[in-house]
Amino acid sequence: MYNIIMYAIQLGVAIASLFNEKVRKMWRGEREAFRILKEQVDPNAQYVWFHAASLGEFEQGRPIIEQLRQEYPEYKILLTFYSPSGYEVRKNYQGADIICYMPIDTVTNARRFLRLVRPCMAFFIKYEFWYNFLHILKHRNVPTYSVSSIFRPNQVFFRWYGKNYGRVLRCFTKFFVQNEESKELLNSIGITEVEITGDTRFDRVLQIKEAAKELPVVEAFAAGRLFVAGSSWLPDEEIFIKYFNEHRDWKLIIAPHVIGEDHLQQIENLLEGRKVIRYTEVAEADSQLSTVNCQLSTAEVLIINCFGLLSSIYRYGQIAYVGGGFGVGIHNLPEAAVWGIPVFFGPNNERFQEAQELKRNGGGLEIHNYEEFAARMDELTADPASILKRGEAAGSYVKGNAGATEIILRQLTILRIAKR
Repeated sequence: MYNIIMYAIQLGVAIASLFNEKVRKMWRGEREAFRILKEQVDPNAQYVWFHAASLGEFEQGRPIIEQLRQEYPEYKILLTFYSPSGYEVRKNYQGADIICYMPIDTVTNARRFLRLVRPCMAFFIKYEFWYNFLHILKHRNVPTYSVSSIFRPNQVFFRWYGKNYGRVLRCFTKFFVQNEESKELLNSIGITEVEITGDTRFDRVLQIKEAAKELPVVEAFAAGRLFVAGSSWLPDEEIFIKYFNEHRDWKLIIAPHVIGEDHLQQIENLLEGRKVIRYTEVAEADSQLSTVNCQLSTAEVLIINCFGLLSSIYRYGQIAYVGGGFGVGIHNLPEAAVWGIPVFFGPNNERFQEAQELKRNGGGLEIHNYEEFAARMDELTADPASILKRGEAAGSYVKGNAGATEIILRQLTILRIAKR
C-alpha cells in the first residue's frame, strides 16, 4: 500500500508541476538529483548523509553538520532536501560537499540513490521517516540516526492501524529525541535505543546570535519602541497591523514568510496611512546611508523584502511576533527568544514543544484574535518591567536547552570507536 501511495504521489507531483512553480522546482530537482550525484560523488570518499525536509529542519541539523565537519574532516557531507523552500535557499551552503533534492521514496529511487552515494552514516532530521530509503539503509547496515525527533500519541506509529508502517522506526540505529514523552512512546513499542538530547535548534540559534550581522539600515530605523514580526502570514498581519495602525508610538518591522509582490502589496494596503519603506529600497540606494537616514527617520514601518536577515533583526526589537500560528504552524520561536524578548504567536502551536514551554515560563504569549493581542500589548506597554521580565524568561529558556549537538556527537564518537 505504501509503495502504491508513493507512485501515486510521484504521478501527482508530475501533473501539479505543470501548473505550480514551486512543485515544478521540486519535480525538476528530483530528476536532477541523480545527475548531480553521478557527476559529483567521489567513489573513494566516505559520505555522511543528512536529510532535511525543508529549511527549518536544516537549521536543526546544521550544528551537527558543522561540528562533524570540524571534528572529522575525513568525511564528506551530502545534504538533501525534499522541499524547494529548503533547497532553493541553501543550495549554495558551503558546509556540504554535495547538495540536491531527495527523490520521492519509491523502491526504484531509493535503490538507485543509495547505489550512487553509498553513505557510511545517515541522519534524518525531526519528522523524516521514509520507508524505502530507511529499510535499504538498514539492509546495508548503514548507521542511521533520527535527530531532534519528537513523538506524540496520536501519530500513526502508535495506533493499531499503523503497526505495519511503524516498522520503519526499527530501521534507525538510534533516536536522539527532544523529550521524555517521545522516549516513553518509543519504548512502548519496543524501541529502546533512545536518548533525550533536546532540540539542536537551540544550539543553532545561539550560533546565529554570536555571528549576528550588523544591519545599519535597521539600526538607523530602530530608534524608539520597536515591534518585530517575523515569518508572518496574512492572518497574522491582519491582527498586529490593526493594532499598530492605532498605536503609532510603536515602529514596526515586518519580515513576511512570503515576499512575493502580491503579498507585499497586501501588507502595504493594511498599513493605513503609515509611511512604509522596503528594506531593499534603502539598502541598495546608498550603502553609506548618507541620504537613507533622512528616509528612515520619517518611516514608521520597515518591510524586509529579502531573505537571510530576520535572525539578526530580532535583536533590535523590544517585542517580537513569530508567524504561522494561524495556519501552517508557528515558525522558529527560539530564533526570536534567544535575544531575550517576549514572543507572541498564534494558537496552532500544540505540536511545538518550545511554544508550550515558553507559555509556561512567561516568555511566550499565545493569542487567538485581535482582541487578545491588543489586550496583551496594552498590558505590556503599561508595564515596561514586564517586558523585561518576560524577555529574560525567553532568553533563559533558550540558553537552558542548548547542548544537544555535543551530546549527539559524543555518542557518535563512542559508536565510531566501538566499531574499530
